[in-house]
Amino acid sequence: MKFNKFLLALLVVLVVGYIGRHFYMAPKVVNGENSPKISGTLLNGESFDLKDLQGKYVLVDFWGSWCGPCMVEMPGIKLINQKYKDVQFKNADGLALVSVAIERDENRWKNAVNRIGMPWKYHIADLTTSFKFINSPIASEFGVKQVPSKFLLDENGVIIGVNQSIEELDNFLTKRLK
Repeated sequence: MKFNKFLLALLVVLVVGYIGRHFYMAPKVVNGENSPKISGTLLNGESFDLKDLQGKYVLVDFWGSWCGPCMVEMPGIKLINQKYKDVQFKNADGLALVSVAIERDENRWKNAVNRIGMPWKYHIADLTTSFKFINSPIASEFGVKQVPSKFLLDENGVIIGVNQSIEELDNFLTKRLK
């Protein structure tokens, strides 16, 4: 009887822990909210401000050169970029991809962008001191606690998708083609 109570208590602790972790790891921004501001210096040295991309769908992709799941997802991100970067949507003029790299070292970020072959223009390094508790400025604004994390913004900078799969992004964008 004690063993059954122990198993039940253990099961409750595991379920509560799993649910708590899910809520803790979820980004703090949700669909329907205006995107937090993003500005910085791009890989090529130009200044960047997210508001300059209004009129386009924008996919903000938080990733890291050190992140295995990010590398697994990168071919899909590249496919989305290639497929939609120059198309006309019903209510937006193409798709812009903004890669925000959570890194401790800018050189690792620069090397990874070149090594992986990320052909889009908008690459920003968001420097952190902790990969366990991501504390970089841009990621903190979005409430990102794990990578990869993705946010799809509409033509007005409103969040319309949080952590959609590549397939979900593709379906969403396909339905909005002109």
